Amino acid sequence: MEMPCSLNSHRVIAEDVASVTNGAVRYNVVNSIWFLGNALAAIIGGAFTFTWPAVLVFVIATALVLLLGHSLGNHRKLVHDSFQCPTWLTNALVYCGVQVGLAGPLGLLKQHDLRDYAQRLPTCHDYLRHGKSFWLDAWWQLNCTLHLDKPPLVRVEARIADNRYLQWLERTWMLQQLPLALLLFLWGGWAFVFFGVCARITACVFGHWLIGYFAHNHGDLNYEVRGAAVQGRNIRWTSLLTMGECWHNNHHAFPGSARLGLAADEWDPGWWTLQLFERMGLAWDIKTPYDLPTRKEVHLIAQSNAHNDAANMTRGTL
Repeated sequence: MEMPCSLNSHRVIAEDVASVTNGAVRYNVVNSIWFLGNALAAIIGGAFTFTWPAVLVFVIATALVLLLGHSLGNHRKLVHDSFQCPTWLTNALVYCGVQVGLAGPLGLLKQHDLRDYAQRLPTCHDYLRHGKSFWLDAWWQLNCTLHLDKPPLVRVEARIADNRYLQWLERTWMLQQLPLALLLFLWGGWAFVFFGVCARITACVFGHWLIGYFAHNHGDLNYEVRGAAVQGRNIRWTSLLTMGECWHNNHHAFPGSARLGLAADEWDPGWWTLQLFERMGLAWDIKTPYDLPTRKEVHLIAQSNAHNDAANMTRGTL
């Protein structure tokens, strides 16, 4: 089987397709207790301590960690290195990413890259492609872990793998919720803790799965990655809620691009923030599809007026 050339420089190294197809999904007690525990605390504790200021804390905290942490810190910077910025800003963004509550930075990077590698192949395990029914996929992704029979090697570059700050966050990522919880308690009591910590973690973790499910099963296609086990899809109506991460079809086509919403009407708060950082001198070498190598397996399929800007931008790379 001919492998896509883009996988030659991928962090994941697999002997064959069986490395990402053969395995079992098993219950993960720690992940399950983490998610369900925060969900129950948010529902029960939130019901007994409800205040509108606490709801506002939830909205602001969730928006900030999704924008600065998940979208910019974890995804566009740590995983894809699609822009450069000062070390202190990288560290701050990644710390915000830990506050999302998904995993530690190194674990999240490895999970992302394994899934990304597997989805570029002609076939992969249903866990890695969100290939089961809605409710079964929810159970798998929120409460279980995939154990591959012969897991491929994930080769993380030394600047990340040997970074002591990232190693510390990896060891303590759950505990990193405590300092913020203490500050919120001192500021607004248990209501701020239940809404600003427990409800935020629940919304971020559940929302990450929900968007992941729909972004691999339902939505619009601007591009086709031929030969791939699954196509990423754009979920237009969630652009602001996801800070631009919903443009998953665009991302599958150009994973190294810091800009995810490529058309004029594809709103991308993460990209807007990066542009602001650039004007402030805090970000540079920001990659767009123009800066990426050609991938012969990527083909433009959308011809509507809404995507003319995207077609013009990516014409030189197709």
